[in-house]
Formats: sequence, structure tokens, C-alpha cells
Amino acid sequence: MTVSRTVELEGHIIDSGMMGQCFGIVMDLGGSFEVEEFEVGRHKDATTYCRMRVSADTEGDLQTIVHELHQNGANPADPRPASVEPAPDDRVVPAGFYSTTNHPTEVFYRDEWIPVDDIEMDCAVVIEEGADGERSARTKVLNAIREDDLVVVGESGIRVKPPERPRDASGPFGFMQGGVSSERPSESLIREVAEALVETKRDGGNVLVVAGPALIHSGAGDALADLVREGFVDGLSAGNGFATHDIERGLYGTSLGMDMETMEHPRKGHKHHIYTISEVIRAGGIPEAVDAGLIQEGVMYECVRNDVNYVLAGSIRDDGPLPDTITDAVEAQNAIREQAHEADLVLMLSTLLHSVAVGNCLPSTTKTVCVDINPATVTQLLDRGSSQAIGMVTDIGTFVPTLAEKVFEAEAEQ
Repeated sequence: MTVSRTVELEGHIIDSGMMGQCFGIVMDLGGSFEVEEFEVGRHKDATTYCRMRVSADTEGDLQTIVHELHQNGANPADPRPASVEPAPDDRVVPAGFYSTTNHPTEVFYRDEWIPVDDIEMDCAVVIEEGADGERSARTKVLNAIREDDLVVVGESGIRVKPPERPRDASGPFGFMQGGVSSERPSESLIREVAEALVETKRDGGNVLVVAGPALIHSGAGDALADLVREGFVDGLSAGNGFATHDIERGLYGTSLGMDMETMEHPRKGHKHHIYTISEVIRAGGIPEAVDAGLIQEGVMYECVRNDVNYVLAGSIRDDGPLPDTITDAVEAQNAIREQAHEADLVLMLSTLLHSVAVGNCLPSTTKTVCVDINPATVTQLLDRGSSQAIGMVTDIGTFVPTLAEKVFEAEAEQ
């Protein structure tokens, strides 16, 4: 005897590969399926609809299959109301709580579909009911759960919609349908990224840059500072090392002790970064050092002068650190989360740890470009669930100056 459940897929499910992926999931997990209804969208703006009955030998096997299908955008044809249970204590969720994807999600609660706000992966969904009877749903990380929060449990009443790749090359990021690339012409791709950045800003969107120290070491700091100064960056997410070496370059002309002009290591150059940290601590912080005239150039200087929000998340290996570095891991996560939720376009530039940290907080609808000379950085980001990210394997020292040049050209043409 078998058990079965009917699920539905709708959208550009053929072009995006979603339908084939769902078929594969059923077979890989030992189930079977029967397509009961199939309507093909016959032009590029039309969607395709598929209704299929999924069968398995046991209820447990079926639940496993339906769970995987649900994560990929297949939703039950007969939605049942979501189940909720109060959290038994602060930071404690009920057993069997629903763990979110980073895709747009809705909850069927008390006969209405409620969109889940602040969607990101690996969170709980909490239902909130106002005094006026209005209901809302939002994600909460586990450490933010409070006793008696109404937490969604199980997967009933949950509807997930993964973003679909465009059917053609039109629209922002339509040009980047190939995932990770190290072979396509870099300059033309950078031009497309620049145009998307300019379009995002023209439409009032928010651009977040996630940057690693290699950006400064490679000599690309001036180009990023130019983008900040000209208003193309709304937020910067980085670490103690990035800010230290950016400021060190302005004070000593070195980055991690290497002269940025001669590429030589001057005497005592290896101590420049700790001298830099000491001077900023003496001033009271980066804004205070800018106001005092100690810091007169660089990315951090432009962020302070142009009121660009920056988050410096600390790590166990930081020297100093700078007073502006957030050393509490949970506090740093929350600060990164605020930036990520505001972003419409994210540029991840040569930093694995910070790229993954920000990527974990992003909804799958946020346009994301990850650039690194090491392809493992890009593929690891995608493997951890940031499927919307587009990867470019190239030298960051070439990418950022070329991007800035193309951004200013694109702006001038408009």
C-alpha cells in the first residue's frame, strides 16, 4: 500500500529547470509521480502549470519527498492551515519548528495567506497578532526567540516561491544566467554589472559592498573609494583587517607592510598595521580620526564623509581591534542582518567569510555578484544556499577599477 500527496508547480518551471529538478527529487528519494495536469506557457511572458501526484511506500518517505519538493517551490495542492506552538522559553523553539529557506514565503494562517517579512534562510517563522486583529509573520533567528512567541511548526500551510531565471537576456542580470564564470569576456560582464548598479541606484535601490583586505592589497581601494564618494555605495560590510589596511595605506602608503607604489617591504613596515590601530584607538574611533584630520583618504574616510553605513565584524584573529569593530558575534550578525535586509544589489569582493555571512542573511530575490580569484569562494557561497549569487572568477585588482570606470561611463550616458 502506498500513500500520496498532490503538489503544484507554477511559473517558468521548464526554462528554469525547476520541473525537471522536482521530478529528479521524487525518483532519487524512491518515490513515484503521475502528472495529472500540465499546461505549457507558449510565449515568454506566459507561465507553465504542473499538477502531479507524488507517491511513496510510507508516510515518512512521502514526508521526506514533499519536504524536498517544497524547498524547491512545489507546494501542496490542498493547503492546510499552518500549525503554531508557543515558544517554551527564550531562545527555545518548539520541536519540529519550520526552518526557512531564503525564498519568498507565505503562511496560511486563520484562512489567509500571510507573507513572511525579512525572509532569510535557517530561521523560525513567528506569527504576530495585533490588538486590532491584524496578523503578520516574520522570521526570527533562534537567539531572538522569546517565550510564548507563536512559532510555526511542520510544513503545512507554507508556500515557497523560488526566484526564476529570465527566459531571455532582458532585464537586470538576465545576462548572467551561467552561474560561476572564469572564461566569459570579463570586460563585457563588468559593463553589465556596472549598468545594473547604475540602474539600481537610479531606481532608488540600495547597494551593499562586502569587501575583504585583498581589495586594498591589490590596489583597488582608490576605485572603491571613488564609488563611495560618488554615491554608488549605500553600505559597507567588512572586517577589522579591511579597515585597518585601508587606513594604513593612507597613513603610511603601505598595506600589510608592503609599499603600494614600489611593492617593497620598508623597514618596520610589518608594524604599520598595529601602529595604525593604535592611532585610531587614540583618536577614539574612525569618525573621530577623520574629524581630527588623521585619516584623510581611503574607503573608510569616504564612508564617514558621505554618511555611508559600515559594519566591521570582528574575528578571533583580529589585531587591536579598531574601536569600530564589533567583537560580539551576535551583535555583529544583527548589524549585518540589518544591512542585508535593506540591500537590493550586493557586491561581494574577495572575502569568503564575510560573503558567506552576508549571503546567509539575504533573501533569494536580492541580486548578488561574488568576485574572487579563487573559484572555491564563489562555489562555496552557492553551495551554502545563496543560489541567486552570480560568480566571477577574476582578479579583484582589475575588477573594481574597471567596474568604477564602467559605472561612471554608464552614468554619463544616461
